[in-house]
Amino acid sequence: MRSPQALRNGENPSPHRRNSNFSTPSATPHHPASHFHSTVTVHKLRRFNSLILLFRLAAFCFSLTSSVFMITTNTRSSSSSPHWYDFEAFRFVLAANAIVAVYSLFEMVASVWEISRDTTLFPESLQVWFDFGHDQVFAYLLVSANSAGTEMARTLRNTNTCTATNAFCVQSDISIALGFAGFLFLGFSSLLSGFRVVCFIINGSRFHL
Repeated sequence: MRSPQALRNGENPSPHRRNSNFSTPSATPHHPASHFHSTVTVHKLRRFNSLILLFRLAAFCFSLTSSVFMITTNTRSSSSSPHWYDFEAFRFVLAANAIVAVYSLFEMVASVWEISRDTTLFPESLQVWFDFGHDQVFAYLLVSANSAGTEMARTLRNTNTCTATNAFCVQSDISIALGFAGFLFLGFSSLLSGFRVVCFIINGSRFHL
């Protein structure tokens, strides 16, 4: 029924006005809720990626330091003292830690890229499998190399080599210990990258809210 004020102003109100008035409030709240949901997801993803970046940085530092310690084992010794390249296990330790250091540096760049741009360096499906696969391979490489280095260092302790040049054996031990620390943080990174793979398989996204 038209009100007197409506008839006076010449208005012709639509019979659907009452329905539109009731439908409008129920439609608008979805947009803030969706925006809030996506904002929370982005913040949690950034914190998760920041944790991965921290582990990548630690793995890089320990692996690089291990390589430096191993390659400088004979700098203070005489020419007749043993060298790291005289032992296959120590060459393996140096090569493995150097490879992991380079790989960790690349992954740090990828993590910074993802944190700053909210997107992966490679396509998402490729990135999650690339990270997880290489984390697994290089973690096994590192633990194998440092295990071989540990056995060699133990063998040298039972010979006259460490008696004559104790500094060489001490520095080799430090290099191997740093390599194991690098493996530990690379293992943590592997767990997180594995979590991203599982989330991607289940939800089609690298992160589960």
